[in-house]
Amino acid sequence: MLSKIILAVLAILVVAVLYMKLTAVRVSGSDARSLVADGALLVDVRSEGEHAGGAIEGSINIPIQELAGRMDELGEKNREIVVYCQSGGRSAMAKRLLESNGFTKVHDMGGIGRW
Repeated sequence: MLSKIILAVLAILVVAVLYMKLTAVRVSGSDARSLVADGALLVDVRSEGEHAGGAIEGSINIPIQELAGRMDELGEKNREIVVYCQSGGRSAMAKRLLESNGFTKVHDMGGIGRW
C-alpha cells in the first residue's frame, strides 16, 4: 500500500515538473547575458555538486531546495534576477517560487546550455 502511495506521489511530481518545463516562458541566452551585463543577479538553482562541476562565471548558487529559506540573499524584490538550472525544470520552479514571494523581475533562462 505504501509503495503505491509513493509511486503516485512520484508520478504527480514528474507530471508537475514536465508541465512547468513545457509551459515556462524563458529568456534566450543572449537576453540573459544582456540582463546580467546590465546588473541582473544570475542564480544557479542546481545542487552544490552540479555548480562545482561547472557554472556560469559570476553566478551564485542557491539550490532549489534551499531557495525558500535564502531569498534574503537576493536583495530587493524589484531587482532583475536570472535563474538557471541543468535542463529547465528547477529554474521554472524557482521563477514561480520567487514571483509568488513578491519578486517582480525574475527571468527563467532554463538550462545552462542556453547561456
